[in-house]
Amino acid sequence: MGWILDSGSRFGKYGGLKNVEDLKRQPFYRFLHCTFLLHSVVLLGSLLYVVGGFPFLAWGLGVRMVCVFHSTLLVNSAGHMWGKQVYLTGDMSRNNWWLGLFALGEGWHNNHHAFDFSARQGFEWWQIDVTWYVIRFLQAIGLATNVKTPTEAQKRRKALHNKVMAAEN
Repeated sequence: MGWILDSGSRFGKYGGLKNVEDLKRQPFYRFLHCTFLLHSVVLLGSLLYVVGGFPFLAWGLGVRMVCVFHSTLLVNSAGHMWGKQVYLTGDMSRNNWWLGLFALGEGWHNNHHAFDFSARQGFEWWQIDVTWYVIRFLQAIGLATNVKTPTEAQKRRKALHNKVMAAEN
């Protein structure tokens, strides 16, 4: 959980926010960043309370956030303990099939660590990645553009199997 609480160390260790420079230049994302509390707590909370009273407010804000934080922490715990390392990343990240299903694709954690710029986490046909399917749909209707994924050459260069074979020769 320390990685969530210590963002200064995390950003310094991994080169800052260089991989989101394109997002930082877009007015829509700057607006979302500056007004996050307004629309995610105040407006949503007010709407939930008006529609269903305190139960809607409790479930829509409180329980929802508990579930989101627990699934995020589960990905970053289980995704570093159980599963298979496919790419050489210099850390303990692992691809985990059940976590991939539960976390809508984020369980392909070694893929994520190897290619943090990629919108797609499940690289193989059998690696179910629901988030990627949504991004592809948004791309098909024109709402997502400049979607980044690794090339086959990039994947081959980082493949753990290639590094092990080279070390043995």
